[in-house]
Amino acid sequence: MNGEAQQAGPLTGVRVIELAAQGPVPFCAMMLADMGARVLRIGRPGENAGTPSAIGLAPRDDVLLRHREHLAVDLKDPDGIARVRQLTAEADVLIEGFRPGVAERLGLGPEVLLASHPSLVYARLTGWGQTGPNARLAGHDINFLAATGALAALGRPGTPPAPPLNLVADFGGGGMFGALGIVAALYEARRSGQGQVVDAAMVDGVGCLMSTVQSLRTAGMWSNDRGANALDGGAPWYDCYETADGRYIALGCVEPQFFQGMTALLELDPAYARQQFDRQAWPSMRRAIAERIRAQPWQAWVMCLADTDLCITPVWHGDEAARLPALRARGSHIDVNGQCQPAPAPRFSRTPGRPGTPAPPISPSA
Repeated sequence: MNGEAQQAGPLTGVRVIELAAQGPVPFCAMMLADMGARVLRIGRPGENAGTPSAIGLAPRDDVLLRHREHLAVDLKDPDGIARVRQLTAEADVLIEGFRPGVAERLGLGPEVLLASHPSLVYARLTGWGQTGPNARLAGHDINFLAATGALAALGRPGTPPAPPLNLVADFGGGGMFGALGIVAALYEARRSGQGQVVDAAMVDGVGCLMSTVQSLRTAGMWSNDRGANALDGGAPWYDCYETADGRYIALGCVEPQFFQGMTALLELDPAYARQQFDRQAWPSMRRAIAERIRAQPWQAWVMCLADTDLCITPVWHGDEAARLPALRARGSHIDVNGQCQPAPAPRFSRTPGRPGTPAPPISPSA
């Protein structure tokens, strides 16, 4: 990893080895790369730029693989293991997502690598973590949500729980918490000169993301019944409503001023303005809101809501979001060789993240 090119971003100068995996590992590495870290992704021989996703997305089309160098290494070959050790000796961070024990069997465990490179940050991103009875079990986002209580809270009453894509466990609980752990460990290593292992388990991260729900439950303010709580669609002022043409409008009118503004905008019965938390009034309030919103097509609501500040938003499809004026003005999406990608986030005033780049072809092991 010599000859490092000039890079933008607050992590410029940080060198990362990413052992190709699914889910949280490439997302975590993308975040670090977006912030300027130089990431070398090590994939299997014969693959074009890494590991194909579990759902069949080709690496060349995978936004998660942007800003990478790619190297093919056979981890079943002692020479390949030696090559990875050599590369890691020049790096600041190694990220792996193997089941516990696999890296050790390969000769790439943290004890071996930290012994020769004491300042290395060794990040392990898994579903169940490195310890506990489930540590060696497989799983995906939906499984970790099921185990943490998050999945049971998602969806409508009388219907099965609704998976929230793979955003919460893979990317939130795993990738983002992994990136936070890595940056925190790097910061500490710069002071102490000592690296350490970051054990980022998706079940732990999701548990942290559920902090507010847990607080409400402890206070007796959260029911285990889906769609019966203030933030899960149970309240009529925090839900989605169908328009005349089958699209949707999202209401998030939690604060009293927004709730009262919503009742005025929709010309509801004035009595509702005083009944926001009166659960006896919620069924009739919901019917009234639904009737008003269903009276107009979606585009009419887009125009009506353009200049309002009431926490009411048209529900845009993903292929429309890049054209939303508010997101377009911020440059929240970028075009990379004709592919629409999310721009690096968050923003930095002095050391901005890098614009998107496609995944290059994988190189053979040197």
